[in-house]
Amino acid sequence: MARFPRGSSVPHLLYSFFNSSTKSTRPSPHSPASALLLGNFHLRQFSSSAARAKEDKEPWWKESMERLRNIGISAHIDSGKTTLTERILYYTGRIHEIHEVRGRDGVGAKMDSMDLEREKGITIQSAATYCTWNGYQVNIIDTPGHVDFTIEVERALRVLDGAILVLCSVGGVQSQSITVDRQMRRYEVPRVAFINKLDRMGADPWKVLSQARAKLRHHSAAVQVPIGLEEDFQGLIDLVQMKAFYFRGSSGENVVAEDIPADMAAFVEAKRRELIETVSDVDDKLADVFLSDEPISASDLEEAIRRATIARKFIPVFMGSAFKNKGVQPLLNGVLSYLPCPIEVSNYALDQTKDEEKVMLGGNPEGPLVALAFKLEEGRFGQLTYLRVYEGVIRKGDFVVNINTGKRIKVPRLVRMHSDEMEDIQEAHAGQIVAVFGMDCASGDTFTDGSVKYTMTSMNVPEPVMSLAVQPVSKDSGGQFSKALNRFQREDPTFRVGLDPESGQTIISGMGELHLDIYVERIRREYKVDATVGKPRVNFRETITQRAEFDYLHKKQSGGQGQYGRVTGYVEPIPLGEATKFEFENMIVGQAIPSNFIPAIEKGFREAANSGSLIGHPVENLRIVLTDGASHAVDSSELAFKLAAIYAFRQLYTAAKPVILEPVMLVELKVPSEFQGTVAGDINKCVCSLSLSVTHSTLLCLRSFNICSLLSSYHTNNMTGGKGKGEFTMEYKEHLPVSQDVQVQLVNAYKASRATE
Repeated sequence: MARFPRGSSVPHLLYSFFNSSTKSTRPSPHSPASALLLGNFHLRQFSSSAARAKEDKEPWWKESMERLRNIGISAHIDSGKTTLTERILYYTGRIHEIHEVRGRDGVGAKMDSMDLEREKGITIQSAATYCTWNGYQVNIIDTPGHVDFTIEVERALRVLDGAILVLCSVGGVQSQSITVDRQMRRYEVPRVAFINKLDRMGADPWKVLSQARAKLRHHSAAVQVPIGLEEDFQGLIDLVQMKAFYFRGSSGENVVAEDIPADMAAFVEAKRRELIETVSDVDDKLADVFLSDEPISASDLEEAIRRATIARKFIPVFMGSAFKNKGVQPLLNGVLSYLPCPIEVSNYALDQTKDEEKVMLGGNPEGPLVALAFKLEEGRFGQLTYLRVYEGVIRKGDFVVNINTGKRIKVPRLVRMHSDEMEDIQEAHAGQIVAVFGMDCASGDTFTDGSVKYTMTSMNVPEPVMSLAVQPVSKDSGGQFSKALNRFQREDPTFRVGLDPESGQTIISGMGELHLDIYVERIRREYKVDATVGKPRVNFRETITQRAEFDYLHKKQSGGQGQYGRVTGYVEPIPLGEATKFEFENMIVGQAIPSNFIPAIEKGFREAANSGSLIGHPVENLRIVLTDGASHAVDSSELAFKLAAIYAFRQLYTAAKPVILEPVMLVELKVPSEFQGTVAGDINKCVCSLSLSVTHSTLLCLRSFNICSLLSSYHTNNMTGGKGKGEFTMEYKEHLPVSQDVQVQLVNAYKASRATE
């Protein structure tokens, strides 16, 4: 393998990243890994012949990459993600005081850097940080739990190598837990689970574990057993090492290992056997040892769990209470032991020079630069672009190429993030998550050094489900108002801004009422612009239900060149649920219509489909086929054929039997049990199907598929005297046809609003 000359900066860069001083345990300064981690590696650090032989076999950067973890922390709202991240930062020495999410001292958790986050006690934006634990660097992204901010989870999981799925020991597997787990599956992210809040009344980790197996289809088993529960929660027993761990000190910083309590020995032995059996089902090597009745050592079991976890065949389940400072350090050890490093994960790019052929990225710092911009943020010094470097090295002052736009851009400033704090660095290598200032790009753009033309696959962006009409109170603040909306659109792909062509109002669309309320509040705080907000408007859609023919001639003569265009064909529905919402196909044989007019015809049909005649909402799930037409040598033009397509669509629309589609939501509503009858009866008025009703202690959890239009402001209902406030979540599922009587009401209301304009 080619070696770098002594003057090269690449070996050194590996690893100024690990140069920060922390309270955590460091590796021996004489080991090669330590030399890389501490930034003082000089090409010849090995003294023994055995070490030299190893160096010749393996790349010089491999050992350092093996000591790197990129993880995300995701869960349902209020499961303790940010609290867990706060403890991780404290135990690894990144912060020196613990602050709570709703801290009375006015400080708040480190990862909740926005004032709104600290006031509301929720995470709104994902935040990145890094820490060092036992000689490993861990890059962490803390994500929001509320479904309205699901895009933050999507783009975090897109670039991470592993994840911690946090589950509440009382609430169990909740609606957003299912969504987050589905996102982890989509991006093939290996994960560990952490059952939090074992100190709370009603905590039952074994119930949560069975829910994870049933609802999430997890092949999982506990790797720990709690010593006591609720107010008697004292510590944890490690089923791999077979040791009991207690957390002493004012903040649980002193982990004390002791023998397993005698009264728990039989239960622990049974749980360890269950763990071994579960892992043996998916790991042949451990299965061979297990079936031969040989004793299984801690190292054998740990290696088997790691193999199965990285292969996404098994999910180890940890336990603890982040708020009570118990179980966090063993979880950190589990991240190092069981989650993959960057070179153990398969990442692929698409080679644009070979018809998007898949290319494996091995995470090699010696290779060509490939980096993905996965998040944009407006910082104090301009646009801040978060990058995941998949291969190669990016340096401050280098020129990089945006493959999506073809632009060559200089890297003016390179930083790594610690929540809202920044640390300037000179270079970043494969596997790192960093940020760049002053690079004009969009979320999802791929950067290379110009030697290759690779693009990374994009992330999944859900469609908005709710809209609001907004306008600034003062006309003088229109410039700041537009600036705010443009910025938020760039930062958040699920936040859309449009103009109502009829009323002239600015319409903002997003994932829910909370999502839009947050942006209206941010406009007021960050840009000092007060805005008036209209009623929430549900994003209905229209579609057709049967095939219809069209044959339309657009002919106009008014002196000079006229307009002439004839289009003939048919339109048919695409089944609901298909990814394609609009298709146009030209099946004309011959030159009945010159080929240069075909794009104008498609444009006309697309424009007409932007507003259906029932209630003025976009028309989806239709396929338009052009079979014939006619043109004139003088009077035909692009405009004439575009208008012909628009009028043809309006003419055929009624014959195609259009219907209105409305968004259907998966709703989770938690209320005190004494209000069960009142709330269940009321929610049944607008329910499609009440799928689940589970009682947790004094709390009733209702899960159902509901019509978005009837639930947009349901959480403002006061049937529970305010006791259910904050326990209402909605998640978009799909668009389905409305009933006939609802369609009549909506059409009449639309006609009435048009008549009064």
